[in-house]
Amino acid sequence: MDKLNMQSINLTEENIKKIEKLFPNVITEIKDKDGNLKKGIDFEKLKLELSEDISDDPESYDFTWVGKKASIIEANTPIRKTLRPCVEESKDWENTGNLYIEGDNLEALKLLQESYLNSIKMIYIDPPYNTGNDFIYRDNFTIDKDEYDEQLGLYDEEENRLFQNNESNGRFHSDWCSMMYPRLKLAQYLLSEDGVIFISIDDREVDNIKKICDEIFGEENLLGILKWKRKKQPSFLHGHVASVVEYIFVYSKEKKLVEKLSIEKRSDSNTRIDNAANKMVERIISQGIRVKLDNSINVIKKGIYTNKSMQTEYCNDVFIRDGRTLNEVIVKGKFRNDQITINKFISNDVLFITKNFGLRRDLLSEEKERRKAIVDLLLDWGDNQDSDKELKQLFQNKKPYDYPKPLLLLKNLVSSVNTNNEIILDFFSGSATTAHAVMQLNAEDGGNRKFIMVNLPEPCDEKSEAYKAGYKNICEIGKERIRRAGEKIKSEIEKNNTQLKIGEEPRKVPDIGFRVLKVDSTNMKDVYYSADQYNQDMLEGLESNIKEDRIDLDLLYGVMLDWGIQLSLNHKIEQIDGINIHTVDEGSLVACFADRVSEKVVREIAKRKPLRVVFKDSSFKSSPEKINVEEIFKLYAPGTSVKVI
Repeated sequence: MDKLNMQSINLTEENIKKIEKLFPNVITEIKDKDGNLKKGIDFEKLKLELSEDISDDPESYDFTWVGKKASIIEANTPIRKTLRPCVEESKDWENTGNLYIEGDNLEALKLLQESYLNSIKMIYIDPPYNTGNDFIYRDNFTIDKDEYDEQLGLYDEEENRLFQNNESNGRFHSDWCSMMYPRLKLAQYLLSEDGVIFISIDDREVDNIKKICDEIFGEENLLGILKWKRKKQPSFLHGHVASVVEYIFVYSKEKKLVEKLSIEKRSDSNTRIDNAANKMVERIISQGIRVKLDNSINVIKKGIYTNKSMQTEYCNDVFIRDGRTLNEVIVKGKFRNDQITINKFISNDVLFITKNFGLRRDLLSEEKERRKAIVDLLLDWGDNQDSDKELKQLFQNKKPYDYPKPLLLLKNLVSSVNTNNEIILDFFSGSATTAHAVMQLNAEDGGNRKFIMVNLPEPCDEKSEAYKAGYKNICEIGKERIRRAGEKIKSEIEKNNTQLKIGEEPRKVPDIGFRVLKVDSTNMKDVYYSADQYNQDMLEGLESNIKEDRIDLDLLYGVMLDWGIQLSLNHKIEQIDGINIHTVDEGSLVACFADRVSEKVVREIAKRKPLRVVFKDSSFKSSPEKINVEEIFKLYAPGTSVKVI
């Protein structure tokens, strides 16, 4: 049985695999830092493959800064970390599909790569604006702790992750770029092919964020730069020009796959218009329309055709090439629209000839075209006064967080991407406005969107209102906001359901729970190595390769991360022969972490034919026992992947 890796994905190795598929001849063997052989790239051969399309000109356009190379390497470097469940801080753990991840967002994004690759429909982030007063993440440093503390003024328990980036710092902009680049690079991998990312920023780093995003997402995938009016009135302390706007950059994974961004409501129905009651009239259909026929057919003979949604009396010969008409088509039928409207639809490629040659309107495509796109000047999407008021309403007239985003802004952004059942990610979640917006929007339109919030437990200043109210770090504020907002939404729905008019359907309470997961060190001891990596000190600890403070739930979620299983899937625990068996998503994964696993238990699990099964390596004391397990699964469930930790 193979062992799970129990570390985040190595993106450098994944990139080498992609290159190998395209150019297998450029793959070579190199030695790692320990002298072991691994795959590498022969760049001279790769240059030959790309021939003249390589730029060696030192004067070519390039966006760089001190530390850029290190930040790229940082994004690709795997980590031996995990996400540990925290049920006691969660809400409705068993049923919720929402996640709140507490820890360094760079590490969290690395850990999510396997489970959420190409799976996130929308990302919104409100990162530090680099004001000179806020704290940003420092991922690598070489000075010792005392010097670091003295120079930068703040450190945390996790290897000094935070520092205050004062403008006197000679690498003021470089450090900010180095912080943002690897996080956005990892975020790009998580976006679905039709996914969209929104990035809030002010004028301090607006130029740099665009250059970074152009490089990571591609300049061609910029959907727009929104200007959001954050203040009703400018401050009296403004300089030469009073600033009242912030920017929201909008990038896509693949622009051609993204629908128009719109907050207009759309129907879920794909119903066609019934034209049966209309009069028989002639309409001219221009060439170049889609035809739902085999492309090998070159001509359709004229005749009389009917279908359920529309009656047609006749049409002329229709010539086709590559699935589109080559000539004008004159059709007599029961049309709902006049010729001018027909011409408009045709120009938008909305009409098509069906298999039985009836003509009908594609309402879904038509609706997409007719929806109004959001404009790039957001004047009435909420402002700072609204966001302060919203937070005070939730926290009994206290404001435990500075500069939260207004609920309406986030609701409209989520709505504009036409989400309904998709996942929304915010990895600078702050006060968790994004989570609040997702729950509120679900309550209003019946959607089933899920959120993933990520935030570092940055300590609250002891003089702050938040600290005095009992919140030791920002994560405590974010989690409490989700709890309070969820209960407020639930209360409002239940109240409205008691006042329904005749014929009105009661509204359902959306998912207002969340699972708390915390970034932590790996579940495995340092004995989790291959045979050639052991030394004598390691051999003395071979009685168990799992840390003593880790429970089954810790191991289960570590395995889910390693195997690429989404962390919001349902999970149940049952007992077989007196030991706990964990089943995720009705058999996508079955896990048993007992110290001893009997043959009876193995057979019962195998008979259920799960997709994946995992045991502890130490559950089987000898090689014959492990071989027996493999044989049992070959007999009952040959398609099941069985691994150990």
